[in-house]
Amino acid sequence: MTTVEGAQQPGDAGSAPTGGGPPPGAPAPGQRPPEDQRPVEDQRPAAEPATRDLSDAITQGLGIAVTLLALLLLGFAAYLYFLSGIQEARAQTGLYATLSQELSKAIAPLGSPAPGTPVAVLNIPAIGLRDEVVVEGTSPENLTLGPGHLRDTPLPGQAGISVLYGRRATFGAPFARVPQLRPGDAIKVTTGQGTATYVVKVVGDSRGRILIDPAPSQLALLTADSTVMPSHYIEVEATLTSTAQQNPGGRPAVSSAELALGNDPTALILCLAWGMALVLVAVGGTFAVVRWAKWPAYIVSVPIALAVVWNLYQNIAALLPNLY
Repeated sequence: MTTVEGAQQPGDAGSAPTGGGPPPGAPAPGQRPPEDQRPVEDQRPAAEPATRDLSDAITQGLGIAVTLLALLLLGFAAYLYFLSGIQEARAQTGLYATLSQELSKAIAPLGSPAPGTPVAVLNIPAIGLRDEVVVEGTSPENLTLGPGHLRDTPLPGQAGISVLYGRRATFGAPFARVPQLRPGDAIKVTTGQGTATYVVKVVGDSRGRILIDPAPSQLALLTADSTVMPSHYIEVEATLTSTAQQNPGGRPAVSSAELALGNDPTALILCLAWGMALVLVAVGGTFAVVRWAKWPAYIVSVPIALAVVWNLYQNIAALLPNLY
């Protein structure tokens, strides 16, 4: 039998495979194809989604942190200019009741009582200041209760120069209008020794030379020069026109925190402690929300957080000038 010329014989080289095996150049069964032959979607880095998730989590965390910081700052401003006034008014109500009872029984303090003790009632009709209770002490903490009496000076009405401090912008701002006083305005102060009357002589500024009236018995009122960023203080000096009362003496020394525009540096430690407490409350509240029911966790954690924030704000305020 003849063969067709040019026909390829079974054993010739380069003949196509006759079975069902893979085509030439294809990987063996179970072998991963080279990278240049993989599908495009198979060549994407496997770690890209994880990196993107981490970046999103960091961005979200920073956003939450900045938002919380802004809320804390706004809350502190609201505390200083609004809530602190409510706090001072509440304290004044209790102090007035206490001092009125002591005055009626003739047992009001005349010497050197403990700081924070009510010692006098101040009235300045020209600026609308009525029945403001003066407490002993001029530290930032004392002045959250109302005007304070500088402890190393005699009480108002006694012989000598008595000094009272008062806030200009925060905690009720009892001395907000004191710089508006003018010579000739009357000041009345009631203590356990009766009511003393003073007449304003000088309104001065600590940046310049404050004139001292030669009268032996005077009253000085000090407050901050600004309601925003105080750098010095305003001083109003008044001369006693009623009979001077006996000065028992024995006044204690005062600390730097009790001087004009002083602050309490020890409050910084308490600020750090309350700040750490706030972080712990936030972490605990978040854990409770995740592991427990949402609303019960909020009901428990939110009041605790508010109490911690309130104490934090009080100690931050103690770092500000006491006349502010």
